[in-house]
This record gives sequence, C-alpha cells and structure tokens, in this order.
Amino acid sequence: MNTRVTQVLPGLISAGLIVALVVSALSALIGQAHSLSPWLIWQDPYLRHVTGFSFYQAFLSTLLSIVPAIPVAYAFSRRRFPGRSLLLRLFAMTLVLPVLVAVFGLLAIYGKSGLLAQWLEHRGGSMPFSVYGLHGILLAHVFLNFPLATRLLHQSLDSIPYEQHQLAAHLGMRGWSKFRLIAWPRLRQQLPQVIGLVFMLCFTSFAVVMSLGGGPKATTIELAIYQALRYDFDLAGGAMLALWQMLICCSLVLFSQRFAKPLATLSGATARPLPPQHDSWQGKVWDGVWIAFTLLLVLPPLLAVVGAGLNPQLPALLSDPALWQAVGTSLKIASLACLLALLGGVTILLASRQWRLRHHGLSADGIELIGTMILVTPGLVLSTGIFLLLRQFTDVFAAAFWVVVSVNALMALPYVIKTLSQPMLHIAQQYNPLCHSLGMRGGARLRLVEWPALRKPIAQALAMGFVLSLGDLGAIALFGSQGFQTLPLYLYQLLGSYQMDAAAVAALVLLLLSLGLFTLVEKLLIRNP
Repeated sequence: MNTRVTQVLPGLISAGLIVALVVSALSALIGQAHSLSPWLIWQDPYLRHVTGFSFYQAFLSTLLSIVPAIPVAYAFSRRRFPGRSLLLRLFAMTLVLPVLVAVFGLLAIYGKSGLLAQWLEHRGGSMPFSVYGLHGILLAHVFLNFPLATRLLHQSLDSIPYEQHQLAAHLGMRGWSKFRLIAWPRLRQQLPQVIGLVFMLCFTSFAVVMSLGGGPKATTIELAIYQALRYDFDLAGGAMLALWQMLICCSLVLFSQRFAKPLATLSGATARPLPPQHDSWQGKVWDGVWIAFTLLLVLPPLLAVVGAGLNPQLPALLSDPALWQAVGTSLKIASLACLLALLGGVTILLASRQWRLRHHGLSADGIELIGTMILVTPGLVLSTGIFLLLRQFTDVFAAAFWVVVSVNALMALPYVIKTLSQPMLHIAQQYNPLCHSLGMRGGARLRLVEWPALRKPIAQALAMGFVLSLGDLGAIALFGSQGFQTLPLYLYQLLGSYQMDAAAVAALVLLLLSLGLFTLVEKLLIRNP
C-alpha cells in the first residue's frame, strides 16, 4: 500500500500544481471581465462560423496528416536507407520548428512568387491554389503535423517485440497479412492518442491561421480570442471563447482516450531493430513511393530556409552580440523547461500507470488529461492570465525568466506524456510480475529495468521538449524586453522591422541550432552501454 501511495502521490502533486496555475490564470482573466454570456456563441453568426471553421479545418488537417502517416511509418519501420536517421530527426523538427520559420519556408516554395509558381509559369501554367486561406492552412498543418504523427506511429512500431517478427518470418507471413496481424494492433493502440494530439494542435492553431488565414472566412476560435484580447480588449469575450474552446478540447481528449486500449505484451519479449526485409518488389516500390512523398513534402521548405539564410548578411549578423545573448537565454530556458516537463510527465505517468494496472481507467485518463491541459488552454490566454495575476503581487518583468520557463515546461509536458505513456505502461505490464517476485523496487528497479528500457523514449521526450521550448514565441512575446529576449523573439523583431535578409540568417541559425541540439540530446542518452 505504501508503494502504491509513493507512486501516485508525486503525480497528484504535479497535477494539482498544473490545475492551480491554469485555474488561477483563467480566474485572473475572468475577474477583469464585467460579465460572461455563454449564449453569445449561439446568438452571434460570426462566432458560430468561427467554431464551425475551427472544426472543419482541424478535421481536414488531421485527416490529411494521419492517413499518409500510417504507410510512411510502416515503410520507415521496414526499410533501412542512407539518411533515414536524419530524416526521422527532421520529423521531430517540423513540430518544434518556429511557425514563422515554417511559414517562411512554405511561402518560398508555394507562395505567389515561390519556386513552384515560377516553375509553373515558366512552363505556361499557374498555381492551382492560393497559399492563403484554407489551402494554405491545410498545407502548413500537414507540413507541421504529418511528420509528428509519423514519428509517434513509427515509435509504436519500433516497440514490437523482435520475437513477433521472428515468428512471422517462420510462418511465412508477409505483405498485407503481416501488417494486419503484427503492425496494425500496435498502430490501432497508438492512433487515438495521435489523432487527438494532431486534432487539438490544428484546432488551437494560432500562428499558422494568423499568418496564412484568408480574413474573416478563415478564422479559428484561437484567432478570435487574440482579436478580442489584443484589439478590442474584450476580456469577457476572450474569457468566454477560451472556456468554450477548453470545453470542446477536453471533450475530444476524453473521447479519444476511451479508444486507447492497452495492448498486452509478451513476457520476456524484447524490441530490437528489425532486420532487412526480403519481400516482393511491389512492397519495396510501395514503401519507396511513400518515402519519396515524404521527402518532397518535408525537405523543400527546410532547404528554402537554408538557401535564404546563406546571404551577404550572414557575417554581420553572426558578429552581433545581441544574437548570441538571445541564443544563451534560449538555451537556459529550454534546458530548465525540458527537465521540468520530464519530471512532471514521469510523475503523472507513474500515477496513471498504477491506476491502469488496477483497472481504474477513468482516474488514469483524468490525470493524463490534466497533464495535457496546456493543449486545451490557449497559450495567449494563459500568458495574459499569469500577467494579470502576478502584477497584483510583484513586478511581472522581474520574474519574467521563471514565468517563461514555467509556461514552456507546460507546453512541452503533453509531448512528454504522449511519448512516454505507452512505453511506460508496456514496461510495467511486462516486468511487474518479475520485479514483485524478486522484491525489486525503487532505485534498483529504476537502474536495472526502467532506465534501460525507457532510455530511448526518454531521450526523445527530452529532445522534443528542449527544441520545442527553444523555438517558442508564445510567453516570451508577452514578457520579453530589450534586455530579455530569446532567439525566436529576436527573429520576430527582425521580421517586424522588415530586415528580411537578417531574419533569414536568424531563421537559419535557429534551424541549425535546433537540429544540432536535438541530435546531441538524443546521442548523449541513446548510446551503446
């Protein structure tokens, strides 16, 4: 009983702190409002349209991101080719890539004056769609979320025990039958969580819609909140829309988690790299087509960022002390934020795992929902609420560093939970009976069982949280100042002053720094013992 309490209590404390912060921020915002009228959503045709469009674009974005991610993840799990590891890292990079950098790259390829438009014009054609409006929003969301879905599904396929592949080979199982009986059960288990994550990312999208939206016809709830708070200073309207969005997203998370059923694991089974496939040429062509599709979608915008950054402003900007001061601040914030996110995520998942093993699924779903609350809480609302809350007690800007660290840790927490949830549950299902029979617990279990099996997903969670915090522009945009700025804020200021060449260099530095540090974090933890 004491062991159970020890495993659950830290998670309850972490969840309580998250709830206290979010509720306090929302209360501070609502407290500034004179009245709240929930019926305004239904009475106002514009707000009804905003809600409908939010669902419509999120549904299409999720569909276009998830459907191709399934064959691509399966292809990457079966094939070994030069550059595969780098491409998998780029998959994580598109999630944590600052949206302004991603939009810059997409416009360079698909914009009115982009490379694709110039090539079509040279051949007597024209762009079949405009990058602004619904088409541009869908393109950006697929570019940012399709690689994330692929990486998470690939991680699930990577956890298939090697013995299952051996058994399938012994039985002569290949092609569709192997996918249906071996791969699909793992994918089916992970899909509800991936679908829920991608849908909420698209549903609460702000920077993409603000950059590529086509005016009032292409406005989401998140953008309507921004307009209410920033332009109209309508705290009541902004708070009401924020609560409405949170209610919708919480319902969607609970609904998706009901379909995420734990998959039994084989005792003693191990997960090792899959050997090269010896199947038909049709299978190789099928996988090759999907891998080529991925390369054509992901690489051109990133290469466009690199090409634009290699301009005559490069030496001057690299000698600017303000750039390196911003880099140093970004590294400090990202390091602390990812460690806090990992600590909070592991404690929450220990409690969730304990409840799932005792068949308390509702409690497990609830505490994981609290851990992913930042996905259903508009970042602008959270930052504004914290600002209003702290200004009553202290100088907000004096505590800006720790506020930004806390908000960035909350932003990284859902990705830590999504990355570690299934691996931690599988480890407990697989090794709990053995550990109980040997009396192994605490530090011994962590050193001998948990750490060797979870080192890779922990490295992925840390790296993703680090780079996500490194590229964030949310909280720092509100709390930043001339003496306290991160690299994304530095880039944003260059763009705002129309220093496009210098901004392109800063974007290149941010891209290379993110990719290099992401690789470094993974390599430090994922190495041969």
